[in-house]
Amino acid sequence: MALSWANKDGREVRIYEYLDELSTDLADYIAELSEASVKERGVFAVALSGGSLISLMGKLCEAPYSKTVDWAKWYIFWVDERVVAKNHADSNYKLAKDGLLSKVPIVPSHVHSINDTVSAEKAAEDYEFVIRQLVRTRVISVSDISDCPKFDLILLGMGPDGHVASLFPNHSILDEKEEWVTFLTDSPKPPPERITFTLPVINSASNVAIVVTGSSKAEAVHSAIDGVGPDCPTLPAKMVQPSKGNLVWFLDKAAASKLDGAKFSE
Repeated sequence: MALSWANKDGREVRIYEYLDELSTDLADYIAELSEASVKERGVFAVALSGGSLISLMGKLCEAPYSKTVDWAKWYIFWVDERVVAKNHADSNYKLAKDGLLSKVPIVPSHVHSINDTVSAEKAAEDYEFVIRQLVRTRVISVSDISDCPKFDLILLGMGPDGHVASLFPNHSILDEKEEWVTFLTDSPKPPPERITFTLPVINSASNVAIVVTGSSKAEAVHSAIDGVGPDCPTLPAKMVQPSKGNLVWFLDKAAASKLDGAKFSE
């Protein structure tokens, strides 16, 4: 059983009683966007996050999706990445490779991870250069209201503090308007060195999904969706507001427990 409604500002909120339901609906949602994008553009450019998101995407590795999704048309990017070796336990690339990419027939050259042999600043610069090249060749679309890349789908998680990607509350990185990819060396959550998409890039996507589970995130979900609380205006998750794209929140019952009107019948 799931609850679903659209917010007054156009966001859709979906709440699931069971994680299995959430995972299945998330797989359906991604598969449908993939099919529509491949039909329209011939490719599907998707940016992933780390954390629990990858395990929640796991149903994509199973039937029917493993057979019906046109994996050869997928191009994979990372919304944020820790500046560590690709085989390091903290690497978002390793997490996605082990949990998803190694289990489906994605073309290896379509997987765009960061350069893990350079500094955070250089890694961000290099990654933006790669993305700019792929915008030129239209593997990634371009926004029609700015020069930002327009990813077909950006998948985000959220921390208990309301951070998304590596955009943390009250960090100067939230004010970055010029760069597509930026870096930080003082992440409040280890490891300290990271690269991340900026808010203008996230908000230029055609589709953004924020996937959140667990009661530790309930207060931040309440602030971001219901728009209440002293930290609400500066909460990074609240600042995810696609300018012309669609935003869907996927929540389990625990993460949604403090939302106004989000009650399952007993």
